[in-house]
Amino acid sequence: MPPSFVHRITKYDPADRDEHGHYTGAEETVSDHGPVEAAYLAAIAAFAEASDIDRLEIRDPGVAGFVHFGVEPSDAGHGLDGLFPPDLSGYHDGAEVSLPVALELVRVMLRGQGAWCRLEAGDRLTVDVGWDQYVYVGSDRPCTDAVARTRELGLFPEPMTMSPSAAELDEPEVTVAADEGFWARVRTELASRKALLLEEGYLRNAARFHRLTPQNLDAVRASLSPRALLTVWPDLNSDVGAVLATLPEEGSIEFVWEMQNGTIRHAVVDDTDHRELAALVADARAACALPVYVDERRPLLCAALPDSDGVLRARW
Repeated sequence: MPPSFVHRITKYDPADRDEHGHYTGAEETVSDHGPVEAAYLAAIAAFAEASDIDRLEIRDPGVAGFVHFGVEPSDAGHGLDGLFPPDLSGYHDGAEVSLPVALELVRVMLRGQGAWCRLEAGDRLTVDVGWDQYVYVGSDRPCTDAVARTRELGLFPEPMTMSPSAAELDEPEVTVAADEGFWARVRTELASRKALLLEEGYLRNAARFHRLTPQNLDAVRASLSPRALLTVWPDLNSDVGAVLATLPEEGSIEFVWEMQNGTIRHAVVDDTDHRELAALVADARAACALPVYVDERRPLLCAALPDSDGVLRARW
């Protein structure tokens, strides 16, 4: 059940909204990286204290959207440098963090540095950061003192029925668990195909690729991130030129290729990138082109990793 008491916390004075609720005042829609940002964090800390919460769970984590060929994100670490290791281990769905780390994650989201997640403590406390410095805090109690503290900080706590993002949690797109039955199907596919390509979605907008064989399946399986989204595709094609010839004349595609040292790389490319891509993968061992549009994706198998108790909690 979602929390019963939800407040929208902003720096926008309700007196400066029009009849449709749109803000018409002079406040900027970006973080000031200063006292106002600090006020947001202090307000959330006050709600956590009022809710007796000192640790929160990371839910639905993601990073900056698809990185197109030849383009790097503005913050290569997505704002997570210093909070998590470079490989982002520990930043995954279901990971529990201390309140100070949770507040730093909120800071990253307020600054729009790339990483985004929900923060939850069951149905006792939830924190959602929306666009334009809108923050939604839900608690299982009124948190009267925290509301008063938020006003003292110069922010505006407004009661809401629910966070706008709450509706997104009702119908997850993936409901199949990568249980023993799933892995049995993978083994069956391997028996006939000899090799497969496994896409490991470890965060929203972030994936790793593995070439599966009967020999390495168990090792790859043991290395997967908790609650990862697993998508199984046919193996890479050793005729890289043939794969390049299939690239669409318009639109984007995800190109996956294996380098001579066995490293698998991938990039989202469009029709303007084909020549540069061909030069980059000239000595690749094998490759494939995968659709990026949801309605065009037809994998062999798709499932999400359950927790150790067998329950699927990831909300892909």
